[in-house]
Amino acid sequence: MTAETATQTGTETEAQDDAKATTEDQTESTAESTGADTAADTDVTDESAEDFDDDEDDDEDDDEDDEDRLVEEGEIAGDYLEQLLDVLDFDGDIDLDVDGDRAVVSIDGGDDLTKLVGRKGEVLDALQELTRLAVQQATGERSRLMLDIARWRADRRDRLGRLGREVAERVLKSGEREALDPMTPFERKIVHDAVAAVDGVVSESEGAEPKRRVVVLPE
Repeated sequence: MTAETATQTGTETEAQDDAKATTEDQTESTAESTGADTAADTDVTDESAEDFDDDEDDDEDDDEDDEDRLVEEGEIAGDYLEQLLDVLDFDGDIDLDVDGDRAVVSIDGGDDLTKLVGRKGEVLDALQELTRLAVQQATGERSRLMLDIARWRADRRDRLGRLGREVAERVLKSGEREALDPMTPFERKIVHDAVAAVDGVVSESEGAEPKRRVVVLPE
């Protein structure tokens, strides 16, 4: 082998060693980068899971806050109504409950409580509004509290539910629309819910308050 050939061979060997070293460096760099990316992805996944858990906790906290607020409304209303009954010299048991998104206060068990209801619930509606105002004054927020006395609203709910089903079945059989008497928004909702449970008919409201009424039609 000549000196020139040996030199050339040595040069090629050094070049190969350099290339190998470069390749190893790139491989290590890629591995480190991939590991970092994987770790970053893991961190993001963990953070996303934590965020999801936080959202669920927030929802549960909101539900508990809403229920606590409604319970507070009921307690304020109960105190107000107890004082009112004393002033009016009426006896009655006050029951507090929560129904969906509103507090419910019921007065029952006393004599002559129907006098606090009125002929068509006018007195009851007025007392309910006064109680809502008392709650609003104490909490600073508008209340949707519902007041029932001597089971007038509960019995009314049952009667309107039966009426809605009966009218829906008649319309389904005859194929002709039927309009009911004017009702309050509370009463119309009860009828709409009852009609919705019967297949083949629908209901809608028409007219203006206080003469707005439910109309049942074939679907």
